[in-house]
Amino acid sequence: MTSELDIFVGNTTLIDEDVYRLWLDGYSVTDAVALRVRSGILEQTGATAAVLQSDTMDHYRTFHMLERLLHAPPKLLHQLIFQIPPSRQALLIERYYAFDEAFVREVLGKKLSKGTKKDLDDISTKTGITLKSCRRQFDNFKRVFKVVEEMRGSLVDNIQQHFLLSDRLARDYAAIVFFANNRFETGKKKLQYLSFGDFAFCAELMIQNWTLGAVDSQMDDMDMDLDKEFLQDLKELKVLVADKDLLDLHKSLVCTALRGKLGVFSEMEANFKNLSRGLVNVAAKLTHNKDVRDLFVDLVEKFVEPCRSDHWPLSDVRFFLNQYSASVHSLDGFRHQTLWDRYMGTLRGCLLRLYHD
Repeated sequence: MTSELDIFVGNTTLIDEDVYRLWLDGYSVTDAVALRVRSGILEQTGATAAVLQSDTMDHYRTFHMLERLLHAPPKLLHQLIFQIPPSRQALLIERYYAFDEAFVREVLGKKLSKGTKKDLDDISTKTGITLKSCRRQFDNFKRVFKVVEEMRGSLVDNIQQHFLLSDRLARDYAAIVFFANNRFETGKKKLQYLSFGDFAFCAELMIQNWTLGAVDSQMDDMDMDLDKEFLQDLKELKVLVADKDLLDLHKSLVCTALRGKLGVFSEMEANFKNLSRGLVNVAAKLTHNKDVRDLFVDLVEKFVEPCRSDHWPLSDVRFFLNQYSASVHSLDGFRHQTLWDRYMGTLRGCLLRLYHD
């Protein structure tokens, strides 16, 4: 009795995107096979359960071997063991470093240390993300942080160069690194309505305007560290609320410009001084590390919540902040216009993002 066997020999490494996703999500081979069966793949392909089991195990072995290369993506491009087309390499890298919104919100702003890693069991239970996937995502955050923390130059560019991520994902990682470095508080109950995208938007503004790199591209850790001299100078802005004449004139200018244009004009007029004191005092306190960490808590408490309680629509918040910022240029007794613009330009953008009417 003779049997015929067709053999095909090739050297291109086959990557099944669906199996890769199951591996990234932390499923065991057994669970992955069960999920593939549930998807109807046996009926679609005519394969047996044994073949599906073998196929899944083979893919998992490949992914485990690739993982050490994914820890340093340029190595994946230059290695000769796995013949993977460039488009497939890019997909492997991008998806390996992708993260879940629910997970990143739990660790954003925390120190990327063993202490935080011990909390991953609880985070896994809370979010429904497998512990294995939580560990991969946390280790990715920590790996990127360690590689770029001492580098000169743009944070986004450094991440792209060393991890070959897309522009969007590199910007997201820059936000994660920036928040971890400055330890911004994001976990308080009053901040839970904010998404990672909200914080990432603010991080990008702060990196562009409040860091050492915003004024000197040759500074070490330029995009990681806030400009301490700038934060120290912000105390000069207190004159806007400490000097009664300046405060009254500022209010008058804003009210004159916005009369008839705001639906909440009377509420704004009545609360102007409290809002102004809140925004200026946030600036004046940023010389202390704790107050830097509590920046978003303070912005929500001092501005977002008071406006929300008076039912300000977002359009009125925008009108107010634009005029509030611009009218300072008409205050003859105020001598810190450039400092004010650097502060309020970023703060205005953040507040509009944080305000959900």
